[in-house]
Amino acid sequence: MKALQFRRNLPRYAAARMAGSITPGRGSSAGPLKLVDLDTSRTPGPDWVRVRPRLSGICGSDLATVDGRSARYFEPLVSFPFVPGHEVVGDLDNGSRVVLEPVLGCVSRNLDPTCTPCAEGHLGNCEHTSFGDLEPGIQIGSCHDTGGGWSTAFNAHPSQLHPVPETLDDEAAVMVEPTACGVHAALMAEVPDGGVVAVLGAGTLGLVTLAALRAHATPSTVVATARYPEQRRQAAALGADHVVAPDEIRRAVRRITGSRAIGAPGLGETLTEGLVDRLTGGADVVIDCVGSSSSLTDALAIVRPRGRIVLVGMPAEISLELTPLWHREITLVGAYTYGTETLPDGTERRTFDLAADLVGAASLGSLVSATYPLARYRDALEHAASAGRRGATKIAFDLRDEKERLL
Repeated sequence: MKALQFRRNLPRYAAARMAGSITPGRGSSAGPLKLVDLDTSRTPGPDWVRVRPRLSGICGSDLATVDGRSARYFEPLVSFPFVPGHEVVGDLDNGSRVVLEPVLGCVSRNLDPTCTPCAEGHLGNCEHTSFGDLEPGIQIGSCHDTGGGWSTAFNAHPSQLHPVPETLDDEAAVMVEPTACGVHAALMAEVPDGGVVAVLGAGTLGLVTLAALRAHATPSTVVATARYPEQRRQAAALGADHVVAPDEIRRAVRRITGSRAIGAPGLGETLTEGLVDRLTGGADVVIDCVGSSSSLTDALAIVRPRGRIVLVGMPAEISLELTPLWHREITLVGAYTYGTETLPDGTERRTFDLAADLVGAASLGSLVSATYPLARYRDALEHAASAGRRGATKIAFDLRDEKERLL
């Protein structure tokens, strides 16, 4: 079996960090990610099944790992060597097509009784990701025992697999996992009816979050930031009423909400230069799909007092002034992943089911911009790391070639 394997190798990891800082995605050439042959005949347990990926997406968190930028927080939550890849549509040995819900919770770890979050359906908050019958790993794609989607085959627990409706082609199906993240974020946002929402970032996460907001909330106005022309077009198509450059978001929210601008020393006391430090009011909700120091600083500047910030983009080490969080009594919540959602009408549904519905309704399969065979993994990862600039959104590995799948 062919697989892209990430090994623990500190000198290589440092080299990846340096290479990735020069050219995003270049860590794939300098770092500890290699195309190898693996034996997957041994499964973690008798109930586990083999999945042969058809398409496997490249996520921003994957790129952070490849380029040596992932947070040290995750070090005890992974097991080396591992095969990345958690956005997967694949085939079972019986020929059925499935999408993977990658979180490795108590059920997949053969733990009974389950922890409270797992019992309540919040698998992403499992308390036992380093225990049970598996080596540490928060999900398939970071656990040595399971393998991952950047391969011709890996192992999964049946509880992690969802049948793919015939109405979804492979490109649509591989978007179900990232769309589930967007659905979870939109519901975590608790948008008030008629509220103003700002979405920071128009990569894959930002775009699917926009679609989810329009499907599961009733804001009066949604404003989004986008750096590149294709991102701006897609953001508008998926529900943003206003799309602005990141450095325009403070002025845009000021105009939309009728807030007044507050300057700061050095920014121009009369704001004649058009610079805005922060607002007196602001958006009801800000959803940060970037997770950087600058995006979180913007979020704190444009959310209203007692407003809500939802952090969706994966942060690492950041520098942030938190005084506004305290002074304006802002709520900051993380939105990591999926499980079971409570809808505004009180009903409960699995996030993946909601995501599959949304992918079909909003034609989110169109966000898959390019696919690559495993052998061209360096090209694929560099493309993914510069996707926005190159007019692309989601880049994926294509393993549908039977010759490659049988290697």
